[in-house]
Amino acid sequence: MTDELRKAFTLYPRGVMAVAAQIDGAPVGLAVSAFVSVSLDPPLLALCIDAGSRTWPVLSTAGTIGVSVLTEEHAWLGRQLASRTRDRFADAKFDETARGALLLTDAAARFECETESVSPGGDHLIVLLKVVSMDADPSRRPLVWHDSQFAAVTSLL
Repeated sequence: MTDELRKAFTLYPRGVMAVAAQIDGAPVGLAVSAFVSVSLDPPLLALCIDAGSRTWPVLSTAGTIGVSVLTEEHAWLGRQLASRTRDRFADAKFDETARGALLLTDAAARFECETESVSPGGDHLIVLLKVVSMDADPSRRPLVWHDSQFAAVTSLL
């Protein structure tokens, strides 16, 4: 059932996020497609991160974490941030906040967040983040993960 469930989950289109921070002078980050807005007051969002991630234990030590919505032009970066062997930040442009969050330049939306809580969720961790600052550019079209590949958003009307 696991393979069938994985396939069924990929049929629900999702955005792709860069989750990153500067830690001890080096960028640390990963790609996430399990993202959901949770609350406007207080401003909260949630991410689901593989419990076996080697990156999350390091990233979770950051004072603030950047969550950036990748655009159609960032498909290459989505793959790169998911890689376990390549330099995840090669040729990517991030802005560092005063508190160390890394926010992707030219992202559709960018959130600087503090970790509110982390809860187990099966083979993943449910990470609840409080948004401390954000900016967005609705003219930039988000990158979508659908059926195990990147796709673009198109208008139907």
